[in-house]
Amino acid sequence: MSEPTTAAITLNIDGADVTVPSGTTILQAAGGRGCGIPTLCYGDTITPKNACRVCMVEVEGSRVLVPSCSRPVEPGMVVRTRSERVDHSRKMVLEFLGSSVDLSLTDHVDEWNAEYGADPTRYGADAATLADQPVKVDNDLYIRDYAKCILCYQCVDACGEQWQNSFVIEIAGRGFDSRVSTENDVSLPDSACVYCGNCIQVCPTGALMFKSEYDMRSAGTWDEEHQTVVDTICAFCGVGCNLSLHVQDNTIVKVMSPSDSSITHGNLCVKGRFGFQHAQNRP
Repeated sequence: MSEPTTAAITLNIDGADVTVPSGTTILQAAGGRGCGIPTLCYGDTITPKNACRVCMVEVEGSRVLVPSCSRPVEPGMVVRTRSERVDHSRKMVLEFLGSSVDLSLTDHVDEWNAEYGADPTRYGADAATLADQPVKVDNDLYIRDYAKCILCYQCVDACGEQWQNSFVIEIAGRGFDSRVSTENDVSLPDSACVYCGNCIQVCPTGALMFKSEYDMRSAGTWDEEHQTVVDTICAFCGVGCNLSLHVQDNTIVKVMSPSDSSITHGNLCVKGRFGFQHAQNRP
């Protein structure tokens, strides 16, 4: 029996015809991350939630802009990734987010603000303080800084049915009171958290962070320019999970995992994610 074939779909993106398999999203058809379409809440291993609205594009015949991260392509679709309407939308979204959330650790935001002429401070120089709240430090492995949270749902999905199936966290509250929370807002040690750290892996803004990184940033010693990333295999069991060790001054400062790994898909257990101290015990 022959293998089923995936139908090919041809569409036009910014004046060029592109042919991709059925089920491909506009963002993927445009080249994925790095294609020029900005993304904040998009993750390679998480089903898109269309939360941040930065990746909106114009589709001919559509009354409204559409999220490129989740909209499947259609035959004959005509897409414009840049237009006056698109650029204005991205500018406004970047300003709204930047005026209410601390995006200082979010990759590329400064570049996008410059590219789209976004100025979050025009809503008030102190507008971001509306989101200020104490950093939650209730364990020795990772911290939660929800002043940086854009409610992208990636941590919720990674903890839930898409990967870990622990269902420790969910979006609580409504409107301006919406927030990521454990059940009954208990501390992590009192929750069902298994400390896999997969929520840290997918967080795009630094709202979730290794305690080691948080301590070094607080002390002013965190220096990514002088860090190296070494890929290796976890030695704790026989699964063979891929690890990416972030090393500074000959010391492991955090452990991630490649999202394109066929073994982990970016996910680890508590030993793989946080059990790295044995590798650098010194007399």
